[in-house]
Amino acid sequence: MGPIIELVDVKKDYQLGGTVVPALKGVNLVVQPGELTAVMGPSGSGKSTLLNILGCLDRVSSGSYKLEGVEVGQTDFDELASVRNQKIGFIFQSFNLIPVLDVLENIELPCLLSERGESRTALRARSKKIAEEVGLGPVVHHRPDQLSGGQRQRVAIARALVTTPKLVLADEPTANLDSETSAQILALMLALNRDHGVTFLFSTHDPRVEKHARRRLEISDGVLREAA
Repeated sequence: MGPIIELVDVKKDYQLGGTVVPALKGVNLVVQPGELTAVMGPSGSGKSTLLNILGCLDRVSSGSYKLEGVEVGQTDFDELASVRNQKIGFIFQSFNLIPVLDVLENIELPCLLSERGESRTALRARSKKIAEEVGLGPVVHHRPDQLSGGQRQRVAIARALVTTPKLVLADEPTANLDSETSAQILALMLALNRDHGVTFLFSTHDPRVEKHARRRLEISDGVLREAA
């Protein structure tokens, strides 16, 4: 089995008025299936740009991005949307839940949007199973405003997993949580990685998260390197 992520000399530039601003400067990265990797760096270092590239939310300016051996770095945005839905799960620091939907409906949403042809009965059963695995069994019919921050992040994790993605990207997953809840969410991600082989890559500046990552990378001024 080959790498799930392979970046070769990836550069990303943004146009700011008449100035070209380099956000990524020749990034090289290989991530194997089942890895749990933390990307560390301050604001403005290129972390978010890197996650946007890896998540097929943006395209490279130059270089190569292969996802499971398929070049996607400069694929058109319609195709990127399809790749995202089929292969990538997202966990955001702001949770990004739909307020009028309950827990199960939020979890199911990516599959409903993808028109996979799965029956609603099968999807509901699978969503309930995932909800229970992440500790949401008693609150599956609650809406987001009835949940704690930690529970909302668990919904976000379950939603990321429901499409059985090859890769889960987490953007500062503990940023809006207290230390105890952060530890619980981190333990959950570690268990999913260990027990189910889910490949996680998350950006963070939280030292608690850095400490538990199995692989640590540092990014500064658009340059990525293995952490010392």
